[in-house]
This record gives sequence, C-alpha cells and structure tokens, in this order.
Amino acid sequence: MEALEYPNGEITIIWKPKVCIHSGVCVRTLPGVYDPKARPWIRVENATTQELVDQIARCPSGALSIKQI
Repeated sequence: MEALEYPNGEITIIWKPKVCIHSGVCVRTLPGVYDPKARPWIRVENATTQELVDQIARCPSGALSIKQI
C-alpha cells in the first residue's frame, strides 16, 4: 500500500501510511475528519476544503498531502 486517496470534489487528500509518524496532529486538529478507529479513517465531507488544506499543511511527516482535482 503506497498511498490512499480521499477526494472531496475539489481536492484529493493523499495519505502515505509508510511515511506517517502518528503524531496525532490531524486527529487533534480535525477530529470529525480523522478517526483512526473508523473505516475509512478520513472523512473529507466533515470539513471545508480550506480547513483540510490548513490542517494538511501542519502534518509534520508529510504523510498527508493534497492533489488538486
């Protein structure tokens, strides 16, 4: 598994599990979007595109990134 993609119609969140250091910044910043116990664990519909962009900019490992649609 190299990367998983989560689109919202405007952007696609790309998550690279092997890069993730599980710092928890994403979960603490947007708990309605990121739920490690749920499947899928990223629910892009629970935040605005700008909220997602702002949060992903804070990812310390770079495991989360954005692709424009």
